[in-house]
Amino acid sequence: MSDVSQFLIPAGFRFGATTAGLKPSGRPDFALIVADEPVSAAAVYTANRITAAPITVDKEHLKATSGHVRVVAINAGNANCAAGQAGLDAAYATCAAAATEFGCRPEEVFPSSTGVIGVPLPVEKLIAALPRLNAALGSESDHFQQVAQAILTTDLVEKTAFAGVMVDGKEVRIAGVCKGSGMIHPRLVPHATMLVYIMTDAEIEPPALQRMLGRVAEVSFNRISVDGDTSTNDTLLVLASGVTEARVLDGDVEFEEALTQVATSLAKQIVADGEGVQHVVELRINSAASDAEAVAVARSIAHSLLVKTAWAGSDPNWGRLMAAIGNSGAQIDPDAIDINFGELPICRNGGRAVELDVAAAHAYLKQPEFSITIELNQGQGSCVFWTTDLTAEYVRINADYST
Repeated sequence: MSDVSQFLIPAGFRFGATTAGLKPSGRPDFALIVADEPVSAAAVYTANRITAAPITVDKEHLKATSGHVRVVAINAGNANCAAGQAGLDAAYATCAAAATEFGCRPEEVFPSSTGVIGVPLPVEKLIAALPRLNAALGSESDHFQQVAQAILTTDLVEKTAFAGVMVDGKEVRIAGVCKGSGMIHPRLVPHATMLVYIMTDAEIEPPALQRMLGRVAEVSFNRISVDGDTSTNDTLLVLASGVTEARVLDGDVEFEEALTQVATSLAKQIVADGEGVQHVVELRINSAASDAEAVAVARSIAHSLLVKTAWAGSDPNWGRLMAAIGNSGAQIDPDAIDINFGELPICRNGGRAVELDVAAAHAYLKQPEFSITIELNQGQGSCVFWTTDLTAEYVRINADYST
């Protein structure tokens, strides 16, 4: 993979991971993303009112540095949430140790955690691992992939995405890495855990990067759900090293499209790797009264246990979709709703389509990925939303997660 590093990995960053001893499996569980110097940063976090200690620290640090980060320290196997003052102390201690190791301010360190909630974080293990992790950092794709592997918990696969775009005649690279499988219903706001880190070597001022990130998150990570539970630790961080000296301003359409491409790819990978997932579903909600109403309908469907279990059995029970639509709170006319499974007509004008072929619909839903299109016929609002079925395997995974 190192042969392609110059084409994929943004300049100005080093990466690495090691085993600190947090995961019972003994697999790598501590990763670093280190910028050559403090770089522009923007972040959005969970809307859950119970938040992990690292998020509290991250918000303080980005404010103190006016949106600049030197080191990202990510541990997996422990969420460092609901741990009281001890949790905050552990996060601050991680930052202080990393600052000493890399010769920066503690406020320039951005900690993240994922894993079991309510268990004290053995921060001494992270601190002890820092020197050997520092010695192994590198800027090749192999090092980047180490981060992707170390941050996993119940995930089955690593998740990365890349894009390139020309800015002022200079090639700019964007690379993203994330984890997420369960406890996935991100509601990211400016103020399973899903952790996402996107790097670019473009030059962007923090305020412009923050505004752009808000728009990107809204049409990517805020458009997915596996189980409807919003994590205490959800974090999306974007870093811009500026090494290329290709200056990006707020409103740069091509750069924002490339950033959205990377974010959407990562978001869809999270859905595809959802706990126990057998079917990935793309919901296309059209002709709603507004985009927000379309999203409300999509979320109502994505969070319906009856709908999700029907998908698990490839059961074309479209009446459950109608019930979820009606329960969304969105403006609807029950007699104006049309539903398609792919190209197959299912519902017309709020009732069973004359052309409905139940056997064909059942066969269509057996595919590992399929789309459902719903026309509300209320206005111009629309959205695309990605979700999953709900299987017995999901129950098995979460029935004894902490034991």
